[in-house]
Parts: sequence; structure tokens; C-alpha cells
Amino acid sequence: MSWLNRVRQSIPFIARRETPDNLWRKCPGCGQMVFVKEYEENQSVCPKCGHHGRIGPDARFDGLFDGGIYTLLPQPQVREDPLKFRDSKRYSDRIKAARQATGEQDALLNARGSIEGKQAVVGVQDFAFMGGSMGLAVGAAFVIGVEAAIEARCPYIIFTAAGGARMQEGILSLMQMPRTTVAIQMLHEAGLPYIVVMTDPTTGGVTASYAMLGDVQIAEPNALIGFAGQRVIESTIREKLPEGFQRSEYLLAHGMLDMVVHRHKLRETLATVIDYLVRAEAA
Repeated sequence: MSWLNRVRQSIPFIARRETPDNLWRKCPGCGQMVFVKEYEENQSVCPKCGHHGRIGPDARFDGLFDGGIYTLLPQPQVREDPLKFRDSKRYSDRIKAARQATGEQDALLNARGSIEGKQAVVGVQDFAFMGGSMGLAVGAAFVIGVEAAIEARCPYIIFTAAGGARMQEGILSLMQMPRTTVAIQMLHEAGLPYIVVMTDPTTGGVTASYAMLGDVQIAEPNALIGFAGQRVIESTIREKLPEGFQRSEYLLAHGMLDMVVHRHKLRETLATVIDYLVRAEAA
């Protein structure tokens, strides 16, 4: 036996320690690797470049309501797969897969609670659920949120995140545009504020309806907001569009938004807006 083998055998064996592959994530904004725990504790905002990641209803409610305490509103029961739609998969199978992946019934969830002591009903669209697409269930949930706000005499706040109307429901999904518009009118007739916070991305029929009808229009930084995609618009009008023309900051500069607010300041900003609007309505 050579001296090298003797030395090798005399060294105590230490088992290789496996490192979980979910400790780090790559920021889509700056491309840097970010420690997942640090990222989540920072409300899914990159600590290096400030990129705002997409978050679901649970994280949104926890960070928004006082003490993370809130009451979820019941989700509506609607007819599923009314058109018996099928593409590469059956629509009913896609819904089941989305429910298993997110633990949610559909793409819009409502909750009631207080924001710095001010009561509010808040709706959050989850892009993880079939791209946050608007169908019968989303339209019905929106109406439930508005009705709950009217009953509680408080504002309704909607956080939008959607690819638009849900194509698997055809014209029924498009009918949610006027349906939600009527609900907003009900809120106005009750003398209550309607506040919209647009997050990345807010597009299609959602932008063409309730996302653009707020008494106050707020957006998170660098959120993609628009109706059609940039390439579609450019090919239609045959002109080159300005860089970032569908981003929050561009829309703010051109009068389509009232403010762009960092996620860390969103809670206090909403509390201020609610206080101002409710006082104005009561005056």
C-alpha cells in the first residue's frame, strides 16, 4: 500500500452535506442572486435593485392589514367550464391544476380588516392562478367585495394583476367588464371610495375595465400596465414606441396614474388616502 493510500484511509470520512436548491433566487431585475429568506422578509422586493416581485393574496394581506389580522370573505360559487372548453388540455383540468398549485379557489380573493385603524375591504388578484385572468368567478368575487364594502361603509381597494379576460370562458369573461363597472357605480352611489393599486402585470380586459376606474390610481414601481402588448401595437400602427411606455413611471408622467408607490410605503399611503377620501365624503 502506498503512503498516499495510507494517508487517505487515515482521514475520517465526513458525509457530504447537501445544500437545498431553494436557498437562493435570481432577481429578474438586476440578475443578482438573492437569499430567499432575505427576499421574502423584504416583502419580495430585491434588496439590491428594488425590483418588485409578484406576491399572492396571503402575503399581500399579511403586509397590509394591522397585525396581519383580517377576515377572508366567502368566495362565490359559479358555473365552472360553462363552454366545455378544451385546447391542449380541458379547461376543468387547468382549473384543478391551478387550485392545487395556489391553494385558492380562483384568481381574486377578498378580505376585510383595518389599515392603520381604518376599515377597508381589499381584493387581490393572484397572477399565479391562470395569469390572474378574469372570468365568472373573478367578476362575482369583485361584486362580493364591493357589496361587503358598502355594508361595512368603508372603501374597496383592489390590487390588480392579470393577463386579461379568461379566454376559456369566451364572451362570458368579457361580460365581467360591464359587470364590474356597474359594481363600481354602486360603490360611488353609496358615497364610498374605490381605490386601485396596479401591480405587475395589469393588462387586457382588466385594464380596460375596473383597473382604470379608481377614484385614486396607484401603481407599484416598474409594473407593466397596458391593454395590448407592445409588439402588437407596433405592428398595428407601424411605429416604434418609446422605451418603457407601458411601465408605471411612464404612465405617471403622462397623467394616467396618480402616484407610484414603493411596496414598503404602500400601507401608510393607503391609510392616508382612505383618511382623506372618507373625510371628504363625510363632509
